[in-house]
Amino acid sequence: MLTFNLDSKSKLPLYEQLYKYIRNELETGGIKAGEKLPSKRELASHLKISVVTVETAYAQLAAEGYISPKPGSGFYAEAVQYAQTPEIKNIYIPEKSPGKKYRYNFKTNMVDTKLFPFSTWAKLSREILSEQSPELLSACDPRGTYELRKEIALYLKSFRGIEVHPDQIIVGSGSEYLTGLIIQLLGRNLIYGIEDPGYTKIYKIFHGNCPDIRPISMDEDGADYNSVKRSGADAVHITPSHHFPLGSVMPVNRRIELLKWAYDSDGRYIIEDDYDSEFRFSGRPVPAMQSLDSRGRVIYINTFTKSLAPSMRISYMILPPELLEKFMKELGFYACTVPVFEQLTLAKFMERGHFERHIRRMKKLYRQRRDTMTEAINSCGLKNCIALSGLDSGLHVLMKVNNSMTESQLVTSAENEDVKVYGLSGYYSFSKKDVPESCIIAGYSGLNEEDITEGVARLEKAWLRN
Repeated sequence: MLTFNLDSKSKLPLYEQLYKYIRNELETGGIKAGEKLPSKRELASHLKISVVTVETAYAQLAAEGYISPKPGSGFYAEAVQYAQTPEIKNIYIPEKSPGKKYRYNFKTNMVDTKLFPFSTWAKLSREILSEQSPELLSACDPRGTYELRKEIALYLKSFRGIEVHPDQIIVGSGSEYLTGLIIQLLGRNLIYGIEDPGYTKIYKIFHGNCPDIRPISMDEDGADYNSVKRSGADAVHITPSHHFPLGSVMPVNRRIELLKWAYDSDGRYIIEDDYDSEFRFSGRPVPAMQSLDSRGRVIYINTFTKSLAPSMRISYMILPPELLEKFMKELGFYACTVPVFEQLTLAKFMERGHFERHIRRMKKLYRQRRDTMTEAINSCGLKNCIALSGLDSGLHVLMKVNNSMTESQLVTSAENEDVKVYGLSGYYSFSKKDVPESCIIAGYSGLNEEDITEGVARLEKAWLRN
């Protein structure tokens, strides 16, 4: 007779305790194949439990194939071929090093999270929850909720000169995800051109998905037209509104040249990444390439990462009608990767003008920080050895330093003063031979004005100590 101590005080139900005990006996050979189990009444009487408890445990064992009933006879053990316990090996998973923390870090992908309108966002979130809309818990259109796509379309018309129907907009969790969808949509076997230097994550995405990617060189006006032609690319990924990291803004004439390149052959496309176009501090706004496109050859991508917060993984793209139809047929099975709750909250945030006010506030503050940085440089000894560029747009500057130090020496000497800056060479993915000498990238959006001033003072000490 099976004897097992059942714990009536355990959180685990009695039937489950009994089930696990019998299963273990079957798996370890304590009960042999073909052996008859005690009847339900006998086992219940022996263990002082109810027949229902035994019946439930037997039913679960039978359902899993451990025992089988024979009418009029009872339950019998099945032959269980239990897999041998695998040898446990020590698996080494290297931890990602957090790296040294610097007191003054001129990082380029930082925003001031203190500016995020938490109270407004929380109020709108509560409002969305209180509405108890069935839409909140239901799967949405693979392109995203209509409410958010409509607000994005209105925003683009007002601030980027883009006329687009909400149906052409596809919402996704980050530009990286949307870029992967674009590669699937256009095809992995196309030749893709990407800017060099450029955003290194974009290079990794294309390199990991496409067998043939080619560099597009840059000049003072952005992606070089002749380099695009020579590349033999079928599609090019460019950042015309503000190139990262060089900071150039592509003039209209260059944009039109590249559009003509796309029109010259069927199947050519321009992937326009407009990632921080909101932060233009001087000069007239330059229209997005998508707004100039008359033949459906521009795929437009933008994100709320810089305008709201890096953790706000909400981005969107605009597909030309022909590609939209193909997307819905071939990739429409993908579920939207942004939770409906966040989409509806952001839609209300935009609808009520909070997003526009938030951008104005951030733009004013970031302009002040840019001015603080340029004034700090121009009022110290660095003004004679640093040429600044990329000041009109974006949240970083490019420094061409002429003090006889190499890029590596500039970075290292700054680190010795507890200041972190970044060398331009780190953004070249194809070849380092064309990297300009002694160029440094410095973002200012994550530091307050006091820290920017002190950070520049330490750079002066590091770079002019001789």
